[in-house]
Amino acid sequence: MNWLDYTIIAIYLIGFMAMGYFFKENKNSKDYFLGGKSLGWFPLSLSTMATQLSAISFISAPAFVGLKANGGMKWLTFEFGVPLAMIGIMFFIIPPLYKSGIVSIYEYLERRFSKSTRKLISVVFQISRALGTGVMVFTMALIIQSVVGISFHWTLLIISVVTLVYSYQGGMKAVVWGDAIQMIILFSGLIICLIVGYSLMKDTGTFKGFDPERLQVIDFSNLGFFDGEEYGFWPMLLGGLFLYLSYYGTDQTQAQRLLSAKNEGTIRKLLLANGLLRFPVVLVYCIMGLVIGYLVSNVPEFYESIKETTRIHYPAEYAKSGIKPDLMVPVFITKYLPNGLIGILMVGIMSAAMSSLSSTINSLSAVTIEDFFNSGEKKLSEKKYMLLSKGLVVFWGVVCILAAYLFGNSESTVIELINAISSLFYGPILAAFVIAIFLKKVNHIGMNVAIITAVVVNLIFKYLPELVYFFSQGNFYSGDGSIHVALAELGINNIPDLFWIWYNLTGFVIAIVMAIIVSKLTSKIPAKKMDLSYSFNTKDLLKKESVILMSFFILILVVSYFLPSMLS
Repeated sequence: MNWLDYTIIAIYLIGFMAMGYFFKENKNSKDYFLGGKSLGWFPLSLSTMATQLSAISFISAPAFVGLKANGGMKWLTFEFGVPLAMIGIMFFIIPPLYKSGIVSIYEYLERRFSKSTRKLISVVFQISRALGTGVMVFTMALIIQSVVGISFHWTLLIISVVTLVYSYQGGMKAVVWGDAIQMIILFSGLIICLIVGYSLMKDTGTFKGFDPERLQVIDFSNLGFFDGEEYGFWPMLLGGLFLYLSYYGTDQTQAQRLLSAKNEGTIRKLLLANGLLRFPVVLVYCIMGLVIGYLVSNVPEFYESIKETTRIHYPAEYAKSGIKPDLMVPVFITKYLPNGLIGILMVGIMSAAMSSLSSTINSLSAVTIEDFFNSGEKKLSEKKYMLLSKGLVVFWGVVCILAAYLFGNSESTVIELINAISSLFYGPILAAFVIAIFLKKVNHIGMNVAIITAVVVNLIFKYLPELVYFFSQGNFYSGDGSIHVALAELGINNIPDLFWIWYNLTGFVIAIVMAIIVSKLTSKIPAKKMDLSYSFNTKDLLKKESVILMSFFILILVVSYFLPSMLS
């Protein structure tokens, strides 16, 4: 990098702080956390995608496709459930939440069940989201340091402080428009890397096709039940459907954007746009991963650059496998792109990190003040509400920074753990909202017992092999993680090893069943009644948005099925 790249980064950071000042006029809570419900579908749809397609995706997804062992284009299976999830959220989850006029979506659960249900789910959201975001920012700061040379501490503080400033000043409007700009930068960066990478690939003169194993997308034989295999068609479709229903519909970071829309028509447009645009974006960075991965395998100097960077900054990864795959894209940017473009691409990486961070601290502040300070009969005055809201933005920004320092050093395992742990909770939380909307006879006892039971059962699914080994040997297996090998040596076979994405479905089904059973057993305790309960209308499935998304779902399956032959 040279002066031009650093100038581009500086202009970008200053511009975002100025944007916060531009949107600083927030008169009340609806302005600060919901943008005055004045935001259109275009910035909201870009903001929604920017949060989901985070810095980790920009760095790790191409690395998974092009370089990681057992990786490849099967990453696309993450997208199969998106169009179907958009239909469910569009017509059956968000309408009653939007009509209720709430800021924290967990308030809806209090109205339908009890204050304890609301606070339980709110606390889980706050802890898991702060930890996950802190680890993400840490990872990005470390990667930028390893390839650019800017101190890790300075990188972390710059990303965090700039994001904090414009989020503090501008509220939801600044967050949404910031995300929209960052999504455009991110996608432009993907296109630049793809074009430059493909040009270099042709220049090698040895291109004969990609590794066939990395081209496979759909695998019908892999169910992810007993063999520990991942990314099969059915687990990714069914587990992914419930993951996205919960993430986009019942996670505050995403639902808050939907509640910020002008009207329900705007919500349908932004969900339709998200359902149609996600797959092409993910397809671009998957193909980019294939191209850059090909260069790593066929250009020795490129491979050695990644290996040397790994040796210096990631000694544990170097000792284990020689290279850290997540360095593939950043090293490619600094090694093969001209100055100026390097600055733009580094801005793209920082943009993705800042997008996730800004969304998190704004949403955490919203649920904290709504669920713990403004949930009683005595409401805060607007002046106190705004003052406390901005204070909480600063508080959660600091918490995320501290989480980065405290937990970031374990980033590879912690990130994987966070993904799996999130799925432990997504199913039960989705079930809580579905029951609140559709099942009028379930009481708060049934709901609370259902949530706890579903999470506990998911935990048993996750840790059953370790528990079996513990009781058979008296201690947990502490070797290289091959727990099933150790169990087989003891003659213990066929222990269910459930791929983590299934937890979204199992948690949902178990919670629904338990809520109904327990409510019947405690029928003397009446369920709360709500005027805003929503009735299912099958005609919604025939509306144009549903038809378009269903058609697109079929299209992406066809494209994914024939993609290996198209790329080979």
